[in-house]
Amino acid sequence: MSGTLSAVPNFSSEIRIIVGAAIISDGRVLACERSEPAEVAGRWEFPGGKVEPGETEHDALVRECEEELGVLVEVGERVGDDVLLGHGRAVLKVYTATLIKGVPQLIEHAQLRWLAADELHTVPWLPADAPIVAALPKYLP
Repeated sequence: MSGTLSAVPNFSSEIRIIVGAAIISDGRVLACERSEPAEVAGRWEFPGGKVEPGETEHDALVRECEEELGVLVEVGERVGDDVLLGHGRAVLKVYTATLIKGVPQLIEHAQLRWLAADELHTVPWLPADAPIVAALPKYLP
C-alpha cells in the first residue's frame, strides 16, 4: 500500500463503501462545494454518499445524485483507484456519470461548478478526492 490508495481488503463487509459521481457534460466535470459540516465547509467534492445495505454501488450513486442534485444519472466506468478513508473504515469509489434528466440544483451544496480539465485545480478539493481529480483529465477533452 502507498499513501491513501490501496485495493480494498477481502473483508469488505466490515468496510463502509462510499460512492462518488464524476458527472461529465460537454467536456466538463461537476464539482460541488460542501456547505457542512463546518470542518469541510468550503471544500469541493464529487456528489455521492454511502451505499446502503442491499444496494449496488450503481443504485446508490443514482439515488445520491437524485437526493443531492435532483438529477437522474447513468453510471459509467470507474475513475482512479479506491481511496481508503477513516483509517481504513471506509473506501471511496468514484464513477463517471452522464446526466439523463434534470439540471443539477443546489439542494445540499453551497455552490456547483462545471470544470474543464485545465480548471480542475481552481477549487480546494477534499483531500480524499485529490487522487480522483488527478485521474480525471483522461475523461475530459
